[in-house]
Amino acid sequence: MARQISLNETDRAIIEQLQTDGRLPYTKLGAAVGLSEAAVRQRVQRLIDAGVMQVVAVTDPLSNGMRRVAMVGIRTEGDVLAVADRVSEFSDVSYVVITAGSFDILAEVVAADDDALLTLTNAIRVVPGVTSTESFIYLRLAKQIFNWGAR
Repeated sequence: MARQISLNETDRAIIEQLQTDGRLPYTKLGAAVGLSEAAVRQRVQRLIDAGVMQVVAVTDPLSNGMRRVAMVGIRTEGDVLAVADRVSEFSDVSYVVITAGSFDILAEVVAADDDALLTLTNAIRVVPGVTSTESFIYLRLAKQIFNWGAR
């Protein structure tokens, strides 16, 4: 289970370096932030274990064989956390956030084609507590960044 930790300037520097290049060797990462290879390795593992960060490869699903990516706005009644937890269980849902505004939840979905997207959105609509959904189909990924640092 992830534990909450306080980030110091060295932790923030490590995160910023890895957001620029997630494959940066520990020797270079340590040199960039002023730590030994062993110390930076321990810090990175602590940040991962605490759930502060992940080091992953990010792709554009539309250029990777998937035909439909969409953001689904979900309106709910009752326990929004329970609905978010249930929507998070769908394998084609890649991102779920509880929001303020027109929708209670936004869920990013990645589907093989229109039929798969229809099946998924129909499944979301029948989740207990969902009152309505609205789908926003992605046509092209114009910008996606992950280098905002650890403010």
